[in-house]
Amino acid sequence: MPAVKQWLWLSAAGVSPRAKGALLRHYGSAEAAFYAPEGDFAAVEGLSRTEAEVLERRDLSRCEAIAGACARQGLSIVTMQDAAYPKRLKNIFDPPPVLYVLGRLPDVDANAPVAVIGTRSASPYGLKMGREIAWQIVRCGGLVVSGLTHGVDAAAARGALLAGGPVLGVLGVPHERESGPLARDVAAAGCLISEYPPGTQPRPHFFRERNRIAAGLSVGVVVVEAPEKSGTRLFALEALEQGKELFAVPGNADAENSAGAIALIKEGARLVTCGREVMAEFAPLYPDRVRLSGELPPPEQAPPAQPESTAKPAPKPEPKQKTVDKGQAGGYIDWKEQLAALTADQLKIVSAIGADAAHIDDIIEATGLPTATVLAQLTVLEIKGYVRREAGKRLALNIVRK
Repeated sequence: MPAVKQWLWLSAAGVSPRAKGALLRHYGSAEAAFYAPEGDFAAVEGLSRTEAEVLERRDLSRCEAIAGACARQGLSIVTMQDAAYPKRLKNIFDPPPVLYVLGRLPDVDANAPVAVIGTRSASPYGLKMGREIAWQIVRCGGLVVSGLTHGVDAAAARGALLAGGPVLGVLGVPHERESGPLARDVAAAGCLISEYPPGTQPRPHFFRERNRIAAGLSVGVVVVEAPEKSGTRLFALEALEQGKELFAVPGNADAENSAGAIALIKEGARLVTCGREVMAEFAPLYPDRVRLSGELPPPEQAPPAQPESTAKPAPKPEPKQKTVDKGQAGGYIDWKEQLAALTADQLKIVSAIGADAAHIDDIIEATGLPTATVLAQLTVLEIKGYVRREAGKRLALNIVRK
């Protein structure tokens, strides 16, 4: 059974991120946890009795449905055991077991991503500063992380896109629940990330859980505008707990929307007024990425954003190496019986692999299918046991001809 099934099981389990983190800390991987002795979960530190009972069901019934939905939506499945999973995110206390990614996930660890956040009820000043700071961060060589919610977050995402840079959009809902124009633009130029598998029913606390991922991907967080008691301030506290650099933009002393940022400055957040000041903090750590020289004209002077209808799709991520049961040569699937159950796209992929192992690039070229379709369908075929991954980004069939 391919290990990706166990990762999907843990991702879809109806328990908190804290409980999933406790299980991974105890067993080291979703696969090891899944095959733990029956009744073992009750002794895992950090799991409540109810959570242990839920996990003990070891329910795999949703795995194939999740994989199929990912294929239809063009989502990549990135588990904690994949090389593409950001190490920076893996180091937080309760990292998500699986990231569902639409678009191209950049090399997060080699860059200096900065989250630009603020209130949904932003003033014109807050919207302007969010857009300009994000634009300048990109122009100085950084990446922008955004929750894409209304107000400052959305303004920052637009500013980053206007600067020509990718955006890491972190969702508090499964992908099918976020389909607006801004989300589509972010996916085309960068990526959208969610820890929630397709079909998950949204809950209010998901947005608080999202904060730990957005902060975990970032090296720093900029609070542009926020009331003293707000979700933005909670995000800032999460970032501080993770050891991230915290910046805040000053505002009018008597403005309610400035109270949170001013309080953070009093508590030690670094006061900044532009994106260059933010990136100067990270220039020594990322000398090959951060550029502080040259003039930075305001975003209004940059070329207008390309209309969505003519935007070129972003290149899709390369397939992620997953842990599969490579050592078992048996259990092959009968050729005639099983091919009848495949879709047209899956048949094209199986035919392209042929009798010998084939490189992923050769499969994409031979099928003529979009890269995202091939990657998603390969995940489905892997979960169902039709194909197996081998070294060097090559894939082989588990189907024998008769």
